[in-house]
Amino acid sequence: MTQHDSHWLQEAVGLAVDNVAVGGGPFAALVVRDGEVVASGVNRVTLDLDPTAHAEVSAIRAACRELGSFTLAGCELFTSCEPCPLCVAAALWARLDRVVFAADRHDAARGGFDDHHFYELMDVDPQQWPSPVVPLRVEDAARPFDAWLGKADRTHY
Repeated sequence: MTQHDSHWLQEAVGLAVDNVAVGGGPFAALVVRDGEVVASGVNRVTLDLDPTAHAEVSAIRAACRELGSFTLAGCELFTSCEPCPLCVAAALWARLDRVVFAADRHDAARGGFDDHHFYELMDVDPQQWPSPVVPLRVEDAARPFDAWLGKADRTHY
């Protein structure tokens, strides 16, 4: 842990506290590149009626728009709390160099945000999930990928 890390984590924690005061959830995140904030995000799940409006996802979306790229390689994500599986996946897809968090999943559980069942769910057959994820192969299932592969000017990612 560096002084740099502590500074950005304190900033994220402060944003999370401020977000609670305006009716949002107790989470905030910053995308930082070269010692500068590219974008920030706060949890707006209940305010926006959007279950994906997590702080980390919001910060990643804003940073991608700011940088004009779908990749955040060269950037770090600082979050007020340990990212849930949704946010970890978003960070991985964004190709962030590193994710650093302050509070952990146990602090979040104490606050009523208990994600442990999501972590455990990854070890269960998806067809047994509360919202089952069920494969059903149709005749043209691979056609979108054939179209993608046939597109010479596609953006690789």
